[in-house]
Amino acid sequence: PKLVQFGASVFLFPHPVKELVPVAHEVGAHVNYDAAHVAGLIAGKQFQDPIQEGTDTMTMSTHKTFPGPQKGIVIASHDELAEKIKKAAFPGMTSNHHLMHVAGLAVAAAEFKKYGEAYSKQIIKNAKALGQALYERGFQVVCPDKGFTKSHTLLVDITNFQDSIGLGADVEQRLEKAHIVANRNLLPWDILEKRNYLNPGGIRIGTQEITRLGMKEADMIVISDLFKAVLVDQKDPKAVAQEIKEFRSEFQKIHYGFETSLKAYEYIKIV
Repeated sequence: PKLVQFGASVFLFPHPVKELVPVAHEVGAHVNYDAAHVAGLIAGKQFQDPIQEGTDTMTMSTHKTFPGPQKGIVIASHDELAEKIKKAAFPGMTSNHHLMHVAGLAVAAAEFKKYGEAYSKQIIKNAKALGQALYERGFQVVCPDKGFTKSHTLLVDITNFQDSIGLGADVEQRLEKAHIVANRNLLPWDILEKRNYLNPGGIRIGTQEITRLGMKEADMIVISDLFKAVLVDQKDPKAVAQEIKEFRSEFQKIHYGFETSLKAYEYIKIV
């Protein structure tokens, strides 16, 4: 192969980069690591560092665990490769760098430099705590033998709700009615079970945003109880939505960032 690619959209655990990079390089393959989902955890020193483990490049987005505006970044392992990528990117494939995002990205980077390590640690603590709490309430959170996750993400097998609620799309929509945002997601074995991405056997949950709002491990227990109310107890989602509104009212500040008088998600009227 000319290219060997690491990375995933459900990135629960580090990949065997150190072990496989030498094999790829033996046959002259370029090795890239797609860090779109875990870039913030890498920057916060809480996840594997692929460049240090031998990859040639790392691609990433700046709006997931790295909490900035939507952009993409390519990091190269050495200067000569970086120059080739620069020339390919501009003028080869892009015409500008979307100047309106630069200030926001600079602020996000400055905030992350100061608070990113603490933020990343808490993201993972919350993910593990939420995985455990959901598991204790009867949810089939994958990889319980591995502590559920070493990142911000949890993957839950919801096929036990197939007869009562449905599969991933049905569960996703029911949760949304209760103001819980999760997304349907394929399980690794879904294709074998003849399920597809339109209504798969799983849902994916992330903790980066609730962590930014200041939630800690104890709050993950509350959240798991809300999941249980909607899916296991099958309470009216609208009634649960009211409970969530009350719970969420206690978290109105963005944490792990510079001080501001604005509330989280407050609309800023410009004109």
